[in-house]
Amino acid sequence: MPSEALALLAAACWASSSLFSAAAAGRMGAFAFTRWRMAFASLVLWGAALLGGGWHALTGEGVALLAASGLIGIFVGDTALFACMNRLGPRRSGVLFATHSLFSVMRAWLWLGERIAGWQLLGGALLAGGVMTAIALGKRDGESHQWERTQGRLATGIGLGLLAALGQAVATLMLKPLMAGGAVDAVTASAVRMSAGFGAHALLWGFGLSITRAKQPLRRQDLLNTFASAGVSMVLGMTLVLKALESGSAGMVGMLSSVSPVLLLPLLWVVYSRRPALGAWCGAVLAVAGCALILGYR
Repeated sequence: MPSEALALLAAACWASSSLFSAAAAGRMGAFAFTRWRMAFASLVLWGAALLGGGWHALTGEGVALLAASGLIGIFVGDTALFACMNRLGPRRSGVLFATHSLFSVMRAWLWLGERIAGWQLLGGALLAGGVMTAIALGKRDGESHQWERTQGRLATGIGLGLLAALGQAVATLMLKPLMAGGAVDAVTASAVRMSAGFGAHALLWGFGLSITRAKQPLRRQDLLNTFASAGVSMVLGMTLVLKALESGSAGMVGMLSSVSPVLLLPLLWVVYSRRPALGAWCGAVLAVAGCALILGYR
């Protein structure tokens, strides 16, 4: 399957997982939710890696790079994203996280020498602008859903969202040289990254830090939602991104995988039982046009 299609499928996974994540993350807190999510994902990924035999190709250098990527992208990035979501809700945290496409393109140019020019550059600009427009203008006047409320300081939420986006971009670019050679299986790579992130979370929890404890007693529904989020987003979504990096440019993969907030709009429509605002539709049209240019001139 082409790398562009894999990146778009990853975006669809991340969009879908937001519906499972928001309520559970709010009840459990960012640290507890992310820790449980990583634990579930690690178990599934290692089971698949052991069955598939991909772990045989691991080297010490590869494990170190994957672990570092997991700490930056999953431990720091994911925790910051859900802390942001708890403060700003999925819509506004989505527009902040979408900036990872811009970070990815800039850093791919600086670190890897990748360049995007011509119609693809225009497509990338339309896509990034469309994603942000769709979410920034996706709220109807008078929207009163609890996900639209600000909890705590707005500046803190914005900072956490940008930190999550930067962590995602850096962690993805770190892996491009390793994944491009096809030397490491994508499922195994995801398992190592996930284990590194979970290990860091477990260490903090073991020290008894109050921030790592669940905010409310765990319910069965919370754990079921967390497991669903882990399976769709971390097991499937992140593995698809790593698979896309085997043949696709890091900047392009980062850009196409950033459309998840646009894909989230119709899903939130189901939750809200109301159509997205006109601005959301306009942004979605721009994002689709951008994707068409990128895919048409690849």
